[in-house]
Amino acid sequence: MANSDGKGSLSGLTENEAREFHGIFMSSFIMFTVVAIVAHILAWMWRPWLPSAKGYSSLLDGVSTTASSLITYVA
Repeated sequence: MANSDGKGSLSGLTENEAREFHGIFMSSFIMFTVVAIVAHILAWMWRPWLPSAKGYSSLLDGVSTTASSLITYVA
């Protein structure tokens, strides 16, 4: 809402407070984005979510090998 002198903002913050909030918001957003990008790169390096040239069958071979070795430890 506007003040009686016609100045003000809808948020009720002064211009300096709004600038400070904007700076904190932008730096937090950039840090979050950088962490998300790094996390996606590490996840891609660990286990790509697109199949290789052999397709998904190469991924299933690794799963079946791992499952059979785990079954020997359980049984």
